[in-house]
Amino acid sequence: MNAAQTLKDFDLRHTQGREEVLNLFLGADHALSHGDIEAGLGPSHDRVTIYRTLRTFLEKGILHKVLDDGGNPKYALCRETCAQGHHHHDHVHFKCEDCGQTTCLDHIHVPAVALPAGYSRKEVNLLIQGVCSECNK
Repeated sequence: MNAAQTLKDFDLRHTQGREEVLNLFLGADHALSHGDIEAGLGPSHDRVTIYRTLRTFLEKGILHKVLDDGGNPKYALCRETCAQGHHHHDHVHFKCEDCGQTTCLDHIHVPAVALPAGYSRKEVNLLIQGVCSECNK
C-alpha cells in the first residue's frame, strides 16, 4: 500500500499532511492515538488539521476507530476496503497490559450477537486485554 496512491484511490486531494499521516499508519503494526500521531509528525503539524485528517480518513473508510479501556479512541488502517465509512469488518482488538499497544486481530471475527426486536446494529467492538506475543517473550 502506497500513501499517494491510496489518497488517489479514495478520491482525496493529495496534501503533504495527509500523506505523512497515512505513512505513519502504513508503518505501524498497531493502532495509533491522536497523541501518537502528533508525536510521530512533530511540532510542525497543527492539532486541528490532524483531527480533520483522521475524520476524513474515517469517513472514506481508510481508517477505523478502535476503542480501548482508556476512553480515548485509537485509529487503525482498514485492511479491507470499506465503503464511505461503513466498516464491514468486525474483528477483535487486543490491548496489551504491558506495552499498552492495541492491535487489530483481523483473522478473529466477532461472533454474531442476536439483538432484541427494535434494535439495529451500527458498530461492534470487542476488546480483549492481556499480554501480547512480543511482551510474552
